[in-house]
Amino acid sequence: MGETLTVRDKIPFTMSLQPLIYDLDLLDFVALLDKWGEPAYRARQVWQGLYCRLWQNPADFTNLPTALRLRLSEQFDFNVLQPLKTLTSSDGQTVKTLFRLHDGQAIEAVLMRYERRQTLCISTQVGCAMGCTFCATGQMGFKRHLSSGEIVAQVLYYARLLQAENKNVTNVVVMGMGEPFHNYDNTMAAIDRLNDSDGFNFGARRFTISTVGLVPLIRRFANEKRQVNLAVSLHAADDALRSSMMPVNKAYPVDEVLAACRDYVRRTGRRVSFEWALIHEVNDTPEQAGLLAEKLQGLLCHVNAIPLNPTVGYTGQPSSRERAVRFKAILEAAGIPCTIRLRRGIDIRAGCGQLVSVFSV
Repeated sequence: MGETLTVRDKIPFTMSLQPLIYDLDLLDFVALLDKWGEPAYRARQVWQGLYCRLWQNPADFTNLPTALRLRLSEQFDFNVLQPLKTLTSSDGQTVKTLFRLHDGQAIEAVLMRYERRQTLCISTQVGCAMGCTFCATGQMGFKRHLSSGEIVAQVLYYARLLQAENKNVTNVVVMGMGEPFHNYDNTMAAIDRLNDSDGFNFGARRFTISTVGLVPLIRRFANEKRQVNLAVSLHAADDALRSSMMPVNKAYPVDEVLAACRDYVRRTGRRVSFEWALIHEVNDTPEQAGLLAEKLQGLLCHVNAIPLNPTVGYTGQPSSRERAVRFKAILEAAGIPCTIRLRRGIDIRAGCGQLVSVFSV
């Protein structure tokens, strides 16, 4: 395991009073620069500088007049994220970064390297209000929502890192700290900004957004007929067990969540994925597998099962390989596709459910 502490760790923090540059969309720039008396094409130059060339300082915008660069620097904060600590897994395939935000709060995000893919796991909140017992982020509680610009900036940070290696981001999973649908508007605004064909131009189908099952927001997402992939953290097939693990189930029980998922598939024609953290002798039993298979019959879906990632605040243990394989076999025998995912970055606590703010301001 490798660790890098940046010199910024030693610099006293000063809160920025400037708005974040990445909180603006293209139309915002058009309106702003028109107000400033600038030609219309200047807005697109700023937009493409941020999202195509990945410039991150006003001085980088050498295609703009000096006076406009100065005005942008005076009006906006370009340093949205301050990387404080970087951890690299022992196999070198996973990189986790701790970022400090403009108000002193902190988030973590992850880069996962594969042979042909470079996948990011990004955060949408500082902490999480959902309180899932096995999740480190849930154990820390909810601090605040991230703005759309703070979400965008995580992707651009790793895009610059990969650009230096002549590589590109290939996939983004919105599965880091927080419940994305609890911060729905900012999360979708960030995805739309990154999807813009005149900017970062990141295909909608290369995003996957994960929710614990906020039924009204699943239905809203379905009505919008987005091409973004949907994953639902299910983890149990009956209400008693799921409520003991995920308090949100008391508001949105299993059958209501699955009804919303069926509606999503009907409206979009797209498959839904179900996330299942396999916990030894808790939700990896043949009974749970059989009940899950029964409830998913006829639904266009896929089950992603992954042995539980350990957290300090939860005593449950990951399923053995043998129990995971048996769980998968029961689902597949009933016609439900299932994949047992490999755990990544466990030695640096970069796996699903392990992200947390680990420094105090």
